[in-house]
Amino acid sequence: MSFKRQPEMNSISNTTSFGDSMERSSVALQLLERIKSALIRGDLKPGDYLPSETELTHTLGIGKSSVREAIKMLQAIGIVEVKRGQGTMIRREPGTPLVDPMAFGMILARGMTRDVLEFRLMFEPAYTLQAMHTATAEDHQRIQQSIDAMEEAIREGAQTSKHDIAFHRAILHSTHNPMTIRVGETLLQLIEAALETSMRSLPETALKDHKAIYAAFKAGDTAGIHTAIAVSSESWETNLTYEGDSELSAAPR
Repeated sequence: MSFKRQPEMNSISNTTSFGDSMERSSVALQLLERIKSALIRGDLKPGDYLPSETELTHTLGIGKSSVREAIKMLQAIGIVEVKRGQGTMIRREPGTPLVDPMAFGMILARGMTRDVLEFRLMFEPAYTLQAMHTATAEDHQRIQQSIDAMEEAIREGAQTSKHDIAFHRAILHSTHNPMTIRVGETLLQLIEAALETSMRSLPETALKDHKAIYAAFKAGDTAGIHTAIAVSSESWETNLTYEGDSELSAAPR
């Protein structure tokens, strides 16, 4: 069994990266774990092609249906790309997942409202500071445009959570870090309902806080960013409730 790579890259000679034959229980999941381990060790790298279905079947002693199931799982989470006539390739960058396990895990756990809020209080300043150092001129333009669009929507009485989220998303994507962006996008999904509430009740406060955060961001003011986000977190309260959870929690915007 061998890995194939794009023509411009060196081939991999290790033929035992996935180990010996597997037990019959949860075969597809075991294969996923072996592929993950090979990626962690560096035996598989972005741009590598997985062994063929036939090679995996013969070498690991598993059925083709298990191999196909594992490949479909990897496709669903954006790890591999199936190229017709070439094989299954490890993506050079994570693809947009059809199914995001992290998002579902956080959604299922979100009954603990306080945990979601505490995570946001920790994570938002971190990615904002990260973005402050990596933002391009185009990123700054998108952030300012999100503020302008929100201000216009408020004047027209047409503001929604989309206007609030656009600001946070513009800063988040200014990090240019795929892992930060993925975690942040999941968090935005979880708090969207609370942002909708705040945009109906306190839109001017939200706008003022966004302007303060961006002013510190533009100035490269680390302490100012922390302060502006802290003020934002205390400037309003909303019911961020889920099934089985009725606590009223302060929700940062």
